[in-house]
Amino acid sequence: MIEKILPFVEKYKALGEQMCDPEILGNIAEYTKIAKEHSALQEYADLYARYERAESKLKDAREILAETTDAELVEMATAEESEAQAEIEEIEGEARILLLPKDKNDDSSVYIEVRPAAGGDEASLFGAELFNMYRRYAEKKGWKVEIIEYSETEVGGLKEGVMLVDGVGAYRALKWESGVHRVQRVPETESQGRVHTSTVTVAVLPEVEETDVEINEKDLRIDTYRSGGHGGQGVNTTDSAVRITHLPTGIVVTCQDERSQIKNKDRAMKILVAKLEDMARQKAINENAQQRKSQVGTGDRSERIRTYNFPQDRVTDHRIGLSLHSINNFMQGDIDEMLDALHQEEIKLKMENA
Repeated sequence: MIEKILPFVEKYKALGEQMCDPEILGNIAEYTKIAKEHSALQEYADLYARYERAESKLKDAREILAETTDAELVEMATAEESEAQAEIEEIEGEARILLLPKDKNDDSSVYIEVRPAAGGDEASLFGAELFNMYRRYAEKKGWKVEIIEYSETEVGGLKEGVMLVDGVGAYRALKWESGVHRVQRVPETESQGRVHTSTVTVAVLPEVEETDVEINEKDLRIDTYRSGGHGGQGVNTTDSAVRITHLPTGIVVTCQDERSQIKNKDRAMKILVAKLEDMARQKAINENAQQRKSQVGTGDRSERIRTYNFPQDRVTDHRIGLSLHSINNFMQGDIDEMLDALHQEEIKLKMENA
């Protein structure tokens, strides 16, 4: 099994050499593209390096066993042989997982879109907290975060929020966050201490670099307007914000992050392409029963995936039946345990259907 990852290791080495090429170093766009692909292959190179160290340890132990009769050396070499064999078996298992069919977008950056659903002001307030939770998580991972769209309600909640999380593996980590998130807690405005239930929808869309999606200009309605600042920024005094409506599907995308109308339009078009790609992907999932079997959950955007119960200090993911406590830490972006469990479930399902 370990031999099957060798092509990936060779590709990793070749890309590393390309990154040292003066011509590549002088081309920022090309260097960034190669560096991203190189980083995505790092886990193959690391696993193979571990294998080589274990193989060397195993060889040394067996040479000692073949050359000596000293009881102490034999005991030591036997233990090292056993450890090396166990390590190689573990590496073989990890290689098998690495070679499972991957989502082509796993290493992509992602757009995260958060919208309040049922629950009025409480839904909008929780939407803002959820948006910040993903932002904090991404920043802890060292990924770059760009706020593309953020509009507030009168109570300081969220009307709509879109961010770009730019980092290798961002989609792989966050793709299962798409769906309906339910919050149960006592709102600050609730005088009788009753627990209210509200919902927020999250969509996680991979940033698409190459696409077969064709968009006809006649199918677009493009509006410009004056953008309001977010995150402490001032109000823009020019009509630089852009709203694009894709008439055949009714998809609406807005972007007001940039001061330039041209840049906002370009960003909005990229999000539109991501949404159209996602629509096609959802259709394929719904039509392909075998693919559904290897999904964590149904893949349906309307699926209720998680409940945040504040009175019980509990976060429960309904797809895998996992409940975690310390909800305040979770909302501060400490969500690795949940995401890792979802990733392991995905691996388990893929292996069962391989």
